[in-house]
Amino acid sequence: MIYIKNKILLSMALLRVISGIVEFSAALLMLKFNSVEKALQLNSILALVGPIILVLVTSLGLVGIAEKISFLNFMIIASGVGLILLGINL
Repeated sequence: MIYIKNKILLSMALLRVISGIVEFSAALLMLKFNSVEKALQLNSILALVGPIILVLVTSLGLVGIAEKISFLNFMIIASGVGLILLGINL
């Protein structure tokens, strides 16, 4: 049995598990519907889920290490996430 003391770490892992379940479920639905049009619709929904999970997991991680890093490093990490999201949307 895995024992996890840190609730933030557990939350980050659970968000990633939920994300994986959503991705896997979408893949099964694509196969079930057997339609390229439906697959594209599902894929567009997944394009929204991915960045949301990225921001949530990164935010939780930053909260977890906030006392260990400087404000400048915090801003650099936040800027990096912002640039990733900007790059996805272009």
